[in-house]
Amino acid sequence: MLDYFQAASLLGPDEQLVMQSVRGYVDAQLMPHIAGWWDDGDLPVREVMRGLGAQGLLGPTVAEEYGGAGASYSAYGAMMYELERCDSGLRSAASVQGSLVMHPINSYGSDEQKRAYLPGLASGDLIGCFGLTEPDGGSDPGAMRTRARKDGGDYVLSGNKMWITNSPLADLAIVWAKLTDGDADGVVRGFIVPRDARGFSTPKIGRKMSLRASLTGEIVLDECRIPAANLLPGVQGLKGPLGCLTSARYGIAWGAMGALEAVYAATLDYVGGRSTFGKPIAGRQLVQDKLVRMLTDHTCGLLLAVQLGKLRDGGQMNFGQVSLAKRNNVRAALQGARLARELHGGNGITTEYPIIRHMLNLETVDTYEGTHDIHTLIVGRDITGIGALE
Repeated sequence: MLDYFQAASLLGPDEQLVMQSVRGYVDAQLMPHIAGWWDDGDLPVREVMRGLGAQGLLGPTVAEEYGGAGASYSAYGAMMYELERCDSGLRSAASVQGSLVMHPINSYGSDEQKRAYLPGLASGDLIGCFGLTEPDGGSDPGAMRTRARKDGGDYVLSGNKMWITNSPLADLAIVWAKLTDGDADGVVRGFIVPRDARGFSTPKIGRKMSLRASLTGEIVLDECRIPAANLLPGVQGLKGPLGCLTSARYGIAWGAMGALEAVYAATLDYVGGRSTFGKPIAGRQLVQDKLVRMLTDHTCGLLLAVQLGKLRDGGQMNFGQVSLAKRNNVRAALQGARLARELHGGNGITTEYPIIRHMLNLETVDTYEGTHDIHTLIVGRDITGIGALE
């Protein structure tokens, strides 16, 4: 692990062991294949997810009785770091499954829902997806158009969701919709929608030049009928989906530093072996400047992630801190990937090297789960008490 300030020493022994174990698994089982999966735009999702499940990487903070490992959030962050060191698409798959599907069921679901879904999701035998973002915009979830009306013992859902990881083959979706019922009209609620529900379809989104080792699609709800028992009973309002996003953004803050390590390490190796005018380019001042900038950003971002994990494990983390960490770490990783591409010259645009793959992936990570600008405004509101969006 790239760790210039020994940040890993601030983790507990079990968490350090988790990071080492996951690193070994990633290097042996995923690294040899990731470039080909990205080039082909065809991740073997079920095979990969079952492998992640067998390693305890899906919903690891969930209690053991429901298939999780009861791990700390710091350990979870370390897992996301190592997965994104390989590829952002792999971290996305695990993050969506754990933070956006298992988390709402675990936090807001009934005991029956937990028993029915969490063990299969933890093992990777079931694959879930999360439906919040809509075609007309993702930064304003309160303006969602998806609706749910009560009809006897069922709910009927109508609407569209966009940019949904794993939706084309997901066995179930966590869908957020506004009720149209009396006093509850306009209240946001969460629903578990199974693949076989009538009126449920998930077209695939193609022609992506980012997160190619990730399956992306839509969710189309055409008078989709599900039992009322599929309503998540433990939450109502936007705090439900936003709580899920806070959990996912936490993992991203860690994961982005894994991607930054990957491009830094590849670049350090590359400039050490390439010479111009009789001297390795690693000895050139401008090259060293870029390397030091990348290392500094990684060091600061890793320390930020480790402290964020300690705050979360201690029950002290808040959404503003998560937004600051996601905003800073992803943009730092993206800028580092761009510097790495510069230093690779023409080789920086070929997927023979990992640089362009990480750079293009990070363009998406910088946008999803809240754009850089939206997180700026979230932190701005937190420190001033004045909302710029109202």
